[in-house]
Amino acid sequence: MNDFRELIVWQKSIDLVEKVYQITNSFPKEEVYSLTSQIKRSAISVPSNIAEGFGRRTTPDFIHFLHIARGSLYEIQTQLEIVKRIKYITETELISMIDNCKEIEKMLNSLIKSLANKIK
Repeated sequence: MNDFRELIVWQKSIDLVEKVYQITNSFPKEEVYSLTSQIKRSAISVPSNIAEGFGRRTTPDFIHFLHIARGSLYEIQTQLEIVKRIKYITETELISMIDNCKEIEKMLNSLIKSLANKIK
């Protein structure tokens, strides 16, 4: 594989960023510098870390950045729970977004495991 854009996990994480931007468009304007900004940064961090790790060209570095991407997914899920509790999103939106995060998490876990097995 010559390009991080070929990674399905990267593609799905880009889709997640797009969905985050769509749902945060409806947040109150007073959240623009707090929750809106934070959840967008967390979402952007996922594909960014996948790409950065890929670009490091060493398997241990790639694995390290995949772990960071996975941590950002946990941040997003926490932030989504918060915005649901304060009624900025619906239960249906929350479930859909969490499902997307879990799908990406499984893909990251598989990729991490596969890469780790190659360096053993």
